[in-house]
This record gives sequence, C-alpha cells and structure tokens, in this order.
Amino acid sequence: MQLMTSMNVTIRGIDASVFRKFKARAVEEGMKLGEAVAQAMDMWTRRRTGRQHLRLLEIEPFDWGKGTEKASVEIDELLYGKKP
Repeated sequence: MQLMTSMNVTIRGIDASVFRKFKARAVEEGMKLGEAVAQAMDMWTRRRTGRQHLRLLEIEPFDWGKGTEKASVEIDELLYGKKP
C-alpha cells in the first residue's frame, strides 16, 4: 500500500475563468478542490508519459490521398532499390 502525503501549494498564473469552471465541476462531482487538482495532475502526467509508448500495430491506417496508392512501393524502391 502506497502512503499518501499531502502538501499545500500556491499556483500563480491560472486563468480565472478556467479555474471557476474547474472548481464548479469539482463541486458537481462532490470532490474537494485539492482532490480534483491532484486527480487532474495525475491524469495529465500519465497521459504525457503514456504517449511515448505507442505501439506500431495500434496505429490505424489512413488515406494519403489520390496519387499515393503506390507510395509504399515507391518508398521501398527508393530505400532498397528496384527489384530485378
């Protein structure tokens, strides 16, 4: 079990409108403001570090547009040379 510690902090430079919306949402969810901020910070840091581990097979295919139908073949020829 992880021991939770808490601390008091002062944060400068927060947009007043964004803060009011955030605080209102925390109240709607029945959360203390500190709890909501801690949760938001945790989610933000997880999202930032998790993005770096995107698996190649998770990338969805997409259309590069007209005229690119043979792009893969052309790239292979450029990198590896034409097949005999």
